[in-house]
Amino acid sequence: MNLVEILVRQGRDRADRAAVIDRRGTTTFGTLTQQSEQAAAMLYAHGVRAGDAVLVFQPLSAELLTAITALFRLGAVAMFLEPSAGRQHIAACCQLLPPKALIAIDKAHLLTLTTRSLRRIPIRYSIGYPVPWTHRWKMLSRFAARKKIHAVKSDTPALITFTSGSTGHPKAAVRTHGFLLAQYRVLEKNIKLVPGEIDLTTLPIFSLANLASGVTSVIPDADMRRPGTVNPVPVLRQIRECRVNRCAASPAFFDCLLQGDDGSLAHLRKILTGGAPVFPRLLNALQGAAPDAMVEAVYGSTEAEPIAHLSASDCSSTDHAMMAEGKGLLGGYPVPEIDLRIITASWGESIPPLQQEAFQAMQVGPYQAGEIVVSGPHVLPGYLHGHGDDETKFRVDKQIWHRTGDAGYQDQSGRIWLLGRCIARIDDTKGIVWPFAVECAAMALDGVRRAALISARGERILIIEAQRTVDTGLLIENLKQYLHWAKLDHIRSVGLLPVDARHNAKIDYPALRRMLESN
Repeated sequence: MNLVEILVRQGRDRADRAAVIDRRGTTTFGTLTQQSEQAAAMLYAHGVRAGDAVLVFQPLSAELLTAITALFRLGAVAMFLEPSAGRQHIAACCQLLPPKALIAIDKAHLLTLTTRSLRRIPIRYSIGYPVPWTHRWKMLSRFAARKKIHAVKSDTPALITFTSGSTGHPKAAVRTHGFLLAQYRVLEKNIKLVPGEIDLTTLPIFSLANLASGVTSVIPDADMRRPGTVNPVPVLRQIRECRVNRCAASPAFFDCLLQGDDGSLAHLRKILTGGAPVFPRLLNALQGAAPDAMVEAVYGSTEAEPIAHLSASDCSSTDHAMMAEGKGLLGGYPVPEIDLRIITASWGESIPPLQQEAFQAMQVGPYQAGEIVVSGPHVLPGYLHGHGDDETKFRVDKQIWHRTGDAGYQDQSGRIWLLGRCIARIDDTKGIVWPFAVECAAMALDGVRRAALISARGERILIIEAQRTVDTGLLIENLKQYLHWAKLDHIRSVGLLPVDARHNAKIDYPALRRMLESN
């Protein structure tokens, strides 16, 4: 089934209801469907066909959803990469999958001046101000609606995103129509999407699920390229004025909203946060700000979203004590639709094809740390051209498993406890210690905003980012006593710990190492 068929159904049944609310106004389900049909007609008239890759540089908006659904309608493939990654990354991605067309905001077209791989794209569209040698996206209104929906198979590619592999070379995550449909069904059930709800939406994949479920997407009035530095005032105003009752976003985004909260968060009834480690303090703060809300942490990855979830209300005092004592970060129960196992950690070594008996022998018992592997209909079975498959995929009989690269264990009830990346394990003369075990415990202490554990020249070093009003010297002394079991060699404080560009919430360990070396 082409995913557009579900979206068309909402366009028919909820034609006059708001589908998207953004800075430019409100777009109804009916209008979005019509614009998608007209955009498909325009793309087809200019030569875009089924199977063609179309590179999209457009922030989350009604225009983005119009473009994606138009491409799905044609059987074309929506292609996304991070433009800020640089010319070499863009060139490598376009070499792996040469785009037939480019749909981009006016500013993004400036990249064509310095990037030859973008200049080679034969069909180009500009959203916003006119750009020479491009078609204006707004001209779609001149085209008669193309209602035909291209028939696809479950393994027909629909959407491709590029990430950097461990080698630094880009790898393309291919989401097929079957995969997106399976993912939508898992999201609909596990994040409890209900028609008529109003969602403050920060991620495109959730906005697609919203469209399919009849949920209104409110696009934050903020620069989401840096979710950790957004101005909370206009976003909180949106929550009040648009009567938003649910939100899914990164921990850094919610941190910003909490800092400026004027009571607006109390309007929310469902709060989901993920994309980076979600520590207990944030869950507690969100539950305090929205006492009537269902507050959940979601664990997942590009290749498998969601994997597990944890409700703040299900996190007991015993669980909090275990996290504070260095037992890791509680991730919650795996979603029912996924198969999850903990195997003996061997990250960095490929796993050959296995039979069931050999696979079972690799699995470890409750409370034993290992590598988290997953399988299921919403788990990506592989990458474009197989680039990255050797390091992250293996086969058990006919079943494909994905290696998350994360370490963890399961308790007696089957809940996942996260320990950090497999490659970040510290194994020295003092024994084995895991990053999340120390970082989660450190962040249980008042005054610690962020924490990162690394090993350098054989020494265990904890780097903290303290709250501004805290006596850093006293805080470090308290941490030395509190974390005596971690056998740390040094505890240092920095003004700001480096974080990832996308979510502004995950510690950027390579950047941290460079920062320490320069100092």
